[in-house]
Amino acid sequence: MFTITISIIIITCIISFTGFSNTRIIDDLIFWPPAITQRRQYYRFITCGFIHADMMHLFFNMFTLYWFGRAMEVYYPGRLGLPQYYFAILYFGALVASLLPTYFKHRNDSQYRSLGASGAVCATLFAYILLDPWQTIYVIFFPVPAILYAVMFLAYSIYMSRRGGDYINHDAHFYGALFGVVFTIVARPEVFTTFLNELSHPRFNF
Repeated sequence: MFTITISIIIITCIISFTGFSNTRIIDDLIFWPPAITQRRQYYRFITCGFIHADMMHLFFNMFTLYWFGRAMEVYYPGRLGLPQYYFAILYFGALVASLLPTYFKHRNDSQYRSLGASGAVCATLFAYILLDPWQTIYVIFFPVPAILYAVMFLAYSIYMSRRGGDYINHDAHFYGALFGVVFTIVARPEVFTTFLNELSHPRFNF
């Protein structure tokens, strides 16, 4: 069955695989702030999410999206009573929102480029954590509560963003995660109260 998640994964894999051997595709789709500032190529906020730096980058993003995207496609209509297309809004909205701070920071920087779906994937993951904070997430085969993973991830993203030097857009990770949480709460404000109640009743499923 071609769900929204599976469709995104298939399209992303096809475009990413093509881009691995065709630099023109990468150049045309990559997030390059001056092209948006000077040429009004706003589509780059979205298209950069369909290309990746290498196989490992693609695999990690699509593997994470596969597990948590499918869950959110069930959670949104099943637990929150939202139309299923809200997941598409979450995903593509996060692609844009996660890059806005980077755009304003580098809008005239001709040397800056960014690619990958990490911002949207982080939004998906953190929307899931908001709804099920004590679920087990495996980090390199080690089980940790989802809420603990969220705290560690955000702290790491902030630290690495300030440190810099690794050519990874950690700001997009952070703001993507934030967008996933805020979007879900705005769609169903009672989610925040439920989240607080969940936190007050720890449960470990190791």
